[in-house]
Amino acid sequence: GRKPLDTVFMFKILILQRLYNLSDEQVEYQITDRLSFCRFLELPLGGCAPDFTTVWRFREALVQADAVKGLFDLFTSSLESRGLITKTGTIVDASFVEVPKQRNTREENDLVKNGQTPEAWKSNPNKLSQKDVDARWTKKNNVSYYGYKDHVKADAESKLMTDYEVTDASVHDSRVLFDLVDEEDKGGKLFCDSAYKSAEIDQKLEELGINNFIHEKATRGHPLSEQSKLLNHLKSQIRCLVEHIFGHIENSMGGPELRYIGLQRNAAGIGLCNLAYNMKRYIQLVR
Repeated sequence: GRKPLDTVFMFKILILQRLYNLSDEQVEYQITDRLSFCRFLELPLGGCAPDFTTVWRFREALVQADAVKGLFDLFTSSLESRGLITKTGTIVDASFVEVPKQRNTREENDLVKNGQTPEAWKSNPNKLSQKDVDARWTKKNNVSYYGYKDHVKADAESKLMTDYEVTDASVHDSRVLFDLVDEEDKGGKLFCDSAYKSAEIDQKLEELGINNFIHEKATRGHPLSEQSKLLNHLKSQIRCLVEHIFGHIENSMGGPELRYIGLQRNAAGIGLCNLAYNMKRYIQLVR
């Protein structure tokens, strides 16, 4: 039969997908239409581009092997060995990654939240295959979101991501903090917004020896003092740099919004998006 396509060649196609937020069908078309894509892939003019099902199968193989996080960590270690990750400060924040909304009934949603599958879906495998039972609704500033969260740990000086975790959208930002921050960050500075502020987190950071620069949070009947407002303003000059990362992904890369089904596939897509961002940022830094 036909020889299999080169693994690096296929991986570069996935990077193009995330750089331009292309579907499998779109990336197949763009490879045959854009000379810049052909040059990047080292595909000769008139060469045979893989069809969209081949792209899907290759990405699915990475999903099943749970290989995307390993690829991200491998590239991050390469950046660290080049001295691009300075570790003078760390920023942790989270961003919503929306997916197509599920038009379920209230009863169906209640069953899904409890880890059960509605009987009507079980009897219709085609319908069940299109239902995302891992995504969740949440609300922020009176705006509803449906999907997942990309929890990011970034180097404050280089604005490179150094780690990430993916959860459903309903998971509070602070619950993932110590999946990203550990003993290796001892002696460093941690910048987060006030969503991460609590006495429990403050104590844990002190035990780890991490310098706590989390924003102060006002409570009912206890507004922030002028000194706390000034300190928050100074901390924001560093913490806001993580918004540059999310802004670049949203505006220059077409946003992280995905059309995959399930936590495992969406985690792989988000991981590839984070990896593609780091590659772009690396080019900017070396230039």
